[in-house]
Amino acid sequence: MIDQTLVLIKPDGVSRGLIGEVIKRFEDRGLKIVALKLVKIDMDKAKEHYTEDITKRWGGSVRNKLLEFITEGPVTAMIIEGVEAIENVRKIVGPTESKAAPPGTIRGDYSHASFGYADEKNIPLKNIIHASGNKEDAKTEVALWFSIDEVHNYKRSGDEHLY
Repeated sequence: MIDQTLVLIKPDGVSRGLIGEVIKRFEDRGLKIVALKLVKIDMDKAKEHYTEDITKRWGGSVRNKLLEFITEGPVTAMIIEGVEAIENVRKIVGPTESKAAPPGTIRGDYSHASFGYADEKNIPLKNIIHASGNKEDAKTEVALWFSIDEVHNYKRSGDEHLY
């Protein structure tokens, strides 16, 4: 099944110059970037992305830290498409807590932050990247970040070997 999923390179990944490396990881796996932009989001957009559901699951202070973090600098937003893209992207990205992410994953290779350290310093967990967690989230997030005319359908050489 061909899926689409949202990926955000967060302000820490952008400021560290990791945009190209992150995109390369997905393209090397045969996944296709069908939409891509660099944006500075405002608080209203951030609140649409990090909904009140975050408050219910992890508390208001966690949501507030995420909102502050995602608005502190530009974010690279992209839609990635491929066979079971949601699950494959999550595997490439690694677990949310970077210290638990294995080497070879984006978080495992470029971040080592922990929930404990972030809590101790009263800062958000800086873990480079966001990827939609499931099909429902992917559908909602893709629609939030991109209009239909920003999504492109194209063939790449070699697609016949991947699909």
